[in-house]
Amino acid sequence: MTSSGRLAHGNETYLALVWRRFRRSTMGMIGLVLVAALILMAVFGDFFAPMDPKATDLAFAPPDHVEFAAPDGSFSLIPYVYPIIETGELDPITFQPLTGPDKKNPTSLGFFVAGHSYDLLGFIPANLHFFGAVDGRPIHFLGTDKFGRDILSRGIVGSQISLTIALVVVLLTTTIGTFVGIFSGYMGGRIDVWVQRFVEFVLAFPQLPLYLALTSLIPVTAPSNVFIAFVIGVMAVLGWAQLSREVRSKTLALARIEYVRAAIAVGSSDMRIITRHILPNVSSHLIVAVTIAIPTVVLLESFLGFLGFAVKPPLISWGLMLQDTGTFSVIGSYPWILSPVVFVLITVFAFNALGDGLRDAIDPY
Repeated sequence: MTSSGRLAHGNETYLALVWRRFRRSTMGMIGLVLVAALILMAVFGDFFAPMDPKATDLAFAPPDHVEFAAPDGSFSLIPYVYPIIETGELDPITFQPLTGPDKKNPTSLGFFVAGHSYDLLGFIPANLHFFGAVDGRPIHFLGTDKFGRDILSRGIVGSQISLTIALVVVLLTTTIGTFVGIFSGYMGGRIDVWVQRFVEFVLAFPQLPLYLALTSLIPVTAPSNVFIAFVIGVMAVLGWAQLSREVRSKTLALARIEYVRAAIAVGSSDMRIITRHILPNVSSHLIVAVTIAIPTVVLLESFLGFLGFAVKPPLISWGLMLQDTGTFSVIGSYPWILSPVVFVLITVFAFNALGDGLRDAIDPY
């Protein structure tokens, strides 16, 4: 007789147990949904962008005013955008012109509207957008930058470069750190000593000055692809060492477990022991390390972009967008130029929440 209901968990696989524990984490599920939304937004960036990210309009235009109200003042299920114009009145204290929504020129919004042309997934011609103006008028939900380009559209499309850099860097650092850590911890002896001295040598470098020094070696006229590859290479070279230390410590503990010693006693090869016994037991830590390392790389790319070491136009990234916030006068006069920070904050929160939920689900003790 088989049991059912709450007690029917005896034959569950390890992944099923992890998923069952993970579902109980509210923050973890929120992080999972946000991460899925970010990846979907990055893959179909042009589809979700309401405007052409390279098209210019009025420089430093404020965010458009969106209301669920028709021009006559009645409630409407269809949102309208009212452009911000000068009302003709002056502030009684500063005597500056007052601005307000223009009720006479509304723009109705809608889903799956026609807009600028693009290539979906790089090869499918399309002009359909997830949301935007029904009549094709330019709309700016987060305002425009100094060249009049839509900040929201540039933030959505810029996620492709920022997340790609983060994912590639984390893939390289995880691969290198895992290999070095397992090799050092499993081999032991003098090999372990010399490998750890090299790891300490890499960790001893002050990373920020080294980032700036290495990225400054790339000439300004270099193609964007070369610059991106160089930045990824620098981040990967300097980012694997800490993970290798963590993997080494776990490998040292696993090498003393009975079933690993039994495998050695029966003559199993080193490669079989590493791939069948040590690596699967380290994978849970690697999964959590990856989800925590991605937001770290996103923050680093944004910070380097703020300092001027971002991708070159016509490519778009969050770090490149943050270059416009380099002066306090611009931030004080046009605070919406800080909107790219919201994309970075959401990404960091999403991956950290996902990583915390996975850590508790994979290793509840």
